[in-house]
Amino acid sequence: MRQVLIAGTVGLTLIVGTVAATLAAWPLGREPAKIQLTGDVQRGAYLARASGCIACHTNFEDGGAPLAGGAPLVTDFGTFYPPNITTDPEHGIGGWNVEQFAMAVRQGIAPDGHAYYPAFTYPFYADFSDQDIADLWAAFQTVAPVAESAPSHEVGFPFDQRWGLKLWRAAYLDDPQTEPVEGRSDVWNRGRELVRGATHCGACHTGRNLAGGRIANAVFAGNDALPGGNKAPSILPDVLAERGWTVANLSYALQSGVTPSGDVFGGSMGEVVQYGTRYLSKDDLRAMAVYLLDSELPEEEGMAALPVSQPIYD
Repeated sequence: MRQVLIAGTVGLTLIVGTVAATLAAWPLGREPAKIQLTGDVQRGAYLARASGCIACHTNFEDGGAPLAGGAPLVTDFGTFYPPNITTDPEHGIGGWNVEQFAMAVRQGIAPDGHAYYPAFTYPFYADFSDQDIADLWAAFQTVAPVAESAPSHEVGFPFDQRWGLKLWRAAYLDDPQTEPVEGRSDVWNRGRELVRGATHCGACHTGRNLAGGRIANAVFAGNDALPGGNKAPSILPDVLAERGWTVANLSYALQSGVTPSGDVFGGSMGEVVQYGTRYLSKDDLRAMAVYLLDSELPEEEGMAALPVSQPIYD
């Protein structure tokens, strides 16, 4: 009997080892084409604000330097620390090139080839154009270097086995669906691009399964199990309308943090407004509200093309 158990254990170990070795050799992502576009610093700074880069990668609570590493994100899988993305060549991204930056942002793959944990919201940035990447890259080159590393992630077995992320990506890495929908207005489509892409509303407002993947048939239906015990309500159009949201008061709330009842957003949504959406143009805020409410305005006005008056951080 003991020999059978030993043989079974050895066999299982060999199987697990073979699977792990196969996954480790499984190619990850695709090499981006050379990006030789000139980036617009101001447009990149605007996109960085919209995408939550500053909010996530700055530890405001502890007085951390801008983009030098964010506050810990405590989850059921472990504690994740957003890295330093300043221009420091050793501790930040100063030693990267624009193509490596593109792979990190759009595909979630580090310069050394390992996959980032999906605590990083890269799936929502997959549709960023080469010009978007060039603009972001130009903006990040203006950030002062900070010579300190963010803490290492605190993740136990089996989640510390990064080869397993290849299985996760195969199962849950979906297109963000930011492309324009024929027959809808430019305003609605701009809102779709922002909500499903850069501002990544679905990261919080969509429920997750036990593996941390977003539940495909529950997009924007709310999430009662956010890190830290927080909750994100449903932002489906009918639910928003029932709660008294309109294009006017929703766009104002995204700019000011003040709700129609006179209350203010707290928790993670408060941070979204404080460090992100309050910097967006009125046109873009209105577009987001139009899309979320699945509304159309009676008179369409031209959309401004990413106006900017803010630095990447302040």
